[in-house]
Amino acid sequence: MKVTIDRSGCIGCGLCAETCPEVFRMNEDGKAEVYAQPDKDCENTAAEAAENCPVAVIKAKE
Repeated sequence: MKVTIDRSGCIGCGLCAETCPEVFRMNEDGKAEVYAQPDKDCENTAAEAAENCPVAVIKAKE
């Protein structure tokens, strides 16, 4: 799975970092970033974070 985030549209709610801290973290500018790609153990939570993003800026593709 490959995860990307369009940081220009991020509103900094932090839901992704709460849902899947193995992949997402909040940057100093208050926006989320992908700092690691998910391994098999956290693919489901990374996909959940993408699905629940309130502004739909996270993409999780197989």
